[in-house]
Amino acid sequence: MIPRLAQSDLLQRLAYFPAVALLGPRQAGKTTLAQLVQINVGRPSVYFDLERSSDLAKFQHDPVLFLEQFANQTVILDEIHRLPNLFPDLRGLIDRNRLPGRFILLGSASPDLLKNTSESLTGRIAYVELTPFLLRELPVADYQTHWLRGGFPNSMLAPTTDISVIWREDFIRNYVERDLPQLGLPASPTQSQRLLTLLANQQGGLLNQSALANALQVRNPVMTSYLSFLEQAFLVRRLQPYYTNVGKRLTKAPKLYLRDSGLLHQLLRLYDTSSLFGHPVVGGSWEGYVLEQIIPLLRYDQLPFFYRTADGAELDLVVESQGKIQLAVEIKLSDTPTLSKGVTVALQDLGNPPLLVVTPSSVTYQLRQNVTVCSVVDLPDQLAKLLH
Repeated sequence: MIPRLAQSDLLQRLAYFPAVALLGPRQAGKTTLAQLVQINVGRPSVYFDLERSSDLAKFQHDPVLFLEQFANQTVILDEIHRLPNLFPDLRGLIDRNRLPGRFILLGSASPDLLKNTSESLTGRIAYVELTPFLLRELPVADYQTHWLRGGFPNSMLAPTTDISVIWREDFIRNYVERDLPQLGLPASPTQSQRLLTLLANQQGGLLNQSALANALQVRNPVMTSYLSFLEQAFLVRRLQPYYTNVGKRLTKAPKLYLRDSGLLHQLLRLYDTSSLFGHPVVGGSWEGYVLEQIIPLLRYDQLPFFYRTADGAELDLVVESQGKIQLAVEIKLSDTPTLSKGVTVALQDLGNPPLLVVTPSSVTYQLRQNVTVCSVVDLPDQLAKLLH
């Protein structure tokens, strides 16, 4: 079993909060991680899979009476969105016996989609996001395979490329046809598949919502709801632009990325590195892949943005904390990177913060003062040094 970085966050919150929600996309390893921490919570525990009809039936008659018998145990409820009416009952159970670590709730949707958690369990619940495998978590740091296959355990750890491709194809089909409608996405499976494919072809581009709406033949407000839903289901990342008072015209549209590179490549039918490098999306794919190795490692008070002006000054990522840019990041698909004038100007606009240039496999070195070049494998160590 591969240790997950989120495990320490989960245990930390279980030691204080009565309920902890472990959220992330399906098949990211939530159930495995929850069962792993069962032995570390300091009390007996019981697990219920609410997608299993036999477990779901136990909560149909009197869920409060049923759960009261586990007052001294940690109760793990998997796929909690299947029982949205349970949240007020959980609040009552917690208020009558407010012990830390009473409930672990597993779900494939963000707190915004699980609105009942925020409304019913305010002050009683903490959230932990579990992503698919980060490169940092893998016992062998093979970035090429990880980039190509993505981080979902069943795809990354598949014994052959063919098995990985088959798993990802089935995953996308099941997510589009079953999971997204269950979570509440009003789009048809055909619309969802087409939208995901459109986003894949525009990986890392600025959002043009009207163009997407026209392509899908839906109204603009409908497209707004679709994109928000995909973001809250952990499939899409919306990276916002950074605004400053520098007296320049700044880009206002966000960038959109499919979060898992393996699903991106599956949607585009890119099954090996030669086809990937021959496709126009390769640069956007690498950029999105590296961003997903960075953003999950940021602290809660370190916020990610990109920076771009109408004059061409641009940085792929800037990290803000306490109103100041702590770090800038440029992502290069080359082990011999050079910096454009636009990068230099952007750094000057932002007060010349440290710049980290991330490459596929370069050794770590100083390109110039305050500019460090590193590989994606060494990226976490460099982040730890530069982000205090």
